[in-house]
Amino acid sequence: MYRNRTDEYQDIREAVRALCAEFPAEYHRRIDQERGYPEEFVEALTRAGWMAALIPEAYGGSGLGLMEASVIMEEINRAGGNSGACHGQMYNMNTLVRHGSEEQRQKYLPKIASGELRLQSMGVTEPTTGTDTTKIKTTAVKRGDRYVVNGQKVWISRVQHSDLMILLARTTPLSEVKKKSEGLSIFLVDIAQAMKTGMTVKPILNMVNHETNEIFFDELEIPEENLIGEEGMGFKYILTGLNAERTLIAAECIGDGYWFTDRVVDYVSGREVFGRPIGQNQGVQFPIAEAYIEIEAANLMREKACRLFDAGEPCGAEANMAKYLAAKASWEAANACLQFHGGYGFAAEYDVERKFRETRLYQVAPISTNLILSYVAEHVLGLPRSF
Repeated sequence: MYRNRTDEYQDIREAVRALCAEFPAEYHRRIDQERGYPEEFVEALTRAGWMAALIPEAYGGSGLGLMEASVIMEEINRAGGNSGACHGQMYNMNTLVRHGSEEQRQKYLPKIASGELRLQSMGVTEPTTGTDTTKIKTTAVKRGDRYVVNGQKVWISRVQHSDLMILLARTTPLSEVKKKSEGLSIFLVDIAQAMKTGMTVKPILNMVNHETNEIFFDELEIPEENLIGEEGMGFKYILTGLNAERTLIAAECIGDGYWFTDRVVDYVSGREVFGRPIGQNQGVQFPIAEAYIEIEAANLMREKACRLFDAGEPCGAEANMAKYLAAKASWEAANACLQFHGGYGFAAEYDVERKFRETRLYQVAPISTNLILSYVAEHVLGLPRSF
């Protein structure tokens, strides 16, 4: 087909496509309808080593970069799946690999690589602060050899299907730091243990089959050895995970965009109305072509963000722009696909409505399009801060 071009990641693409072919549309459709978790699919990805892509070989992983990880996520979505069920392990991994101690890496990474443990969850967002991360109210107070956590998080995904969670909490009050980004720390939380000793999880039913939760902490004790990196430097560390997250989400949207354009091109080429294929009409062609052009452009920005990240270079602007472009492109492709399928686009058996709901999420999460525009305006263009 016109988009199956060869690139340096072709071996990865073909291997992931082959695995995804074992889980056809009927599988993902059933999971969506049951509001279930694709346990078998995630297990298959784990057994094949894809969930350990970013773990260094010394700890049992593949030692690949964010670029390769993004290709894996892209191909899952392009095959009709939803990487949202497992992408947390990809972007959370970078925080542990880059900022964890050698003892922590030795303790956790081999078990994550083998599938014995899952690191799928990250606790950052709170009900009253949203993306204003430096204002989070969850606190972690040092008492002897433990930190005691109190507070609340929201929209925390995959908690019920993960063993470990990256948690961001304030260890120094905001009033006592020189810069608001100081005094935040990251911890590795044993979820099963925490559920017995002070952490409560409340699922949030939502528009997409995306397991997400509200979490409450009441005197939760975390051993001091679970602190990642230096106390008070958590905001800097978490940016590693957030930049990876935004770039991987961009890749997923690119995969969605290709799925939508592939699907709609096939449909409008064969669907005849008034004696001619509807794809012969420019009113149908142009929105599809425009969406495809934007997907290709987003793909280039995704590649740039990945290469900067893998080189250890600053990539905040590129990660944000990649996510913005890709989410916009996939949404335009989704609208065209649904529109030109007509009534069939709303039928579950065509999968368009499921993918339509899934890709809509990324106009809002993990960061809204307006906040990306604000970031670029301030940090790239040098305009006055708007908030």
